[in-house]
Amino acid sequence: MIANMVFAASVASLSLGPPDRREPPSKEDLAAITARGRDLAGYDAAAWHASDALEKAHPREGSVARYIARKSDKGWTVAFGRLDGQGKTFLIAYEAKPGAKPDEFTVEEHLPAVRETGYYRSASKAIDTALADLAAHFDPPRRAYNVAVLPADQGRWWVYVFPAPTEEGVWPLGGDFRFRLSADGTKVEATRQLHKSIIEVRPPADGKNQQVGGVHSHVLDSVPEDTDVYHVLSRKPSVPEIVITPAFQYSIDRDGSIHYVGKTDDLRKRP
Repeated sequence: MIANMVFAASVASLSLGPPDRREPPSKEDLAAITARGRDLAGYDAAAWHASDALEKAHPREGSVARYIARKSDKGWTVAFGRLDGQGKTFLIAYEAKPGAKPDEFTVEEHLPAVRETGYYRSASKAIDTALADLAAHFDPPRRAYNVAVLPADQGRWWVYVFPAPTEEGVWPLGGDFRFRLSADGTKVEATRQLHKSIIEVRPPADGKNQQVGGVHSHVLDSVPEDTDVYHVLSRKPSVPEIVITPAFQYSIDRDGSIHYVGKTDDLRKRP
């Protein structure tokens, strides 16, 4: 899959302590995290398989600088192209549309490129703005990251920056960020560091034992993150995950559903 950017793995200036949460999140709040995580997983999978399909089509040199996936009732469509020199139009050179299976995409070439000034232009500008804001806090590049952009409320945007797998069968978790951008994509309204360090989740080394679940600690907040759900839905084999935060613990099912388990201090006291 095409990775959008390469960054360092940590940002010291954004390492804040967890907020003091005295009550666990509501079922509605957890459902909202699940919904965003599912969309993020769908976006990433579509971008992956559509990028593979595009490579087979041998795209014209210089025609593609970015991909943007968009969800509809028919599935995910991925537009490949670039902003024009003035940033006023997104030039769609290729579109990848879903086929009969989730990993099948059909690529259509546009000659000349389709000039789009709505969804894709604003989404692309949101990515540019988020990456510029993030780069201002980062050390020199060290690893590849993927970028995803999803609609938020009131026409705004979520932009996610998360580590790309660099080894087959190994699923990175952590070192990720979420931005909320204005509707036109030009202003960062909120920045959230989701996890600190990156964990490379590997299958059992002996090749005999089967992984039945995962567990990780989350120290920046006491709620699960959208990328926790994404991680469960994306990794293979698909197994549930326990998330331990400073105040509360949760379990995430293989379908991305989040369940509150209890207070971390109470669970630690159990024999």
